Amino acid sequence: MLLVVFDVDGTLVDSQAHIVAAMQAAFAEGGQPVPDRATILSIVGLSLPLAIETLTPGADPATQGRMVAAYRDAFVALRTELGEGASPLYPGALDTLAALGARDDVLLGIATGKSQRGLDLLLDHYDLRRRFVTAQSADGHPSKPHPAMLETALAEAGVAPAQAVMLGDTTYDMIMAANAGVAGIGVAWGYHPAQALTDAGAETVLGGFEGLLPHLTETGRLA
Repeated sequence: MLLVVFDVDGTLVDSQAHIVAAMQAAFAEGGQPVPDRATILSIVGLSLPLAIETLTPGADPATQGRMVAAYRDAFVALRTELGEGASPLYPGALDTLAALGARDDVLLGIATGKSQRGLDLLLDHYDLRRRFVTAQSADGHPSKPHPAMLETALAEAGVAPAQAVMLGDTTYDMIMAANAGVAGIGVAWGYHPAQALTDAGAETVLGGFEGLLPHLTETGRLA
């Protein structure tokens, strides 16, 4: 049995419209200079408090706390205004999930820096909840790259680290995978450069979802 664990933002869905706009609102609340788009997207994958802390190293904790709250409020408002359609699935995501889900030797999981509420809304919007046997969010876990989310996913799926892979677009995903003893597979369509994923331990970096099944077959994980 193989457990394939997916990151969400930057891997399954392109949520940058929501993330950038909400982060701009957070920085306005904190009276801090707004980072450029690339800098904002570079912290995608971290839990929100750690992301804010990383982007505002000179701000006091009270200001950072207000920014966290402002981000959450703005994200909810944007979701209401724009809908989950503003975070579209990447091409090939649905087909790949369907193909893997149809196999009796594969289990699917999620490990994301999103809140549980945000993850639930996204899964329900795309009718994906039934696809996953385990879904871990930032709620109740340390931020990536701590291995807690993957360790819990492994336990819930009942598989060993050698029977799992982690698919993600950030170095945090790849380092988390290594910390959990799981193979990391990078994706080139997300928010961190392919070379950074390789340097962080990715065994390969896919150029599209269509490459996942062939890679799993070529590496002997699937027949």
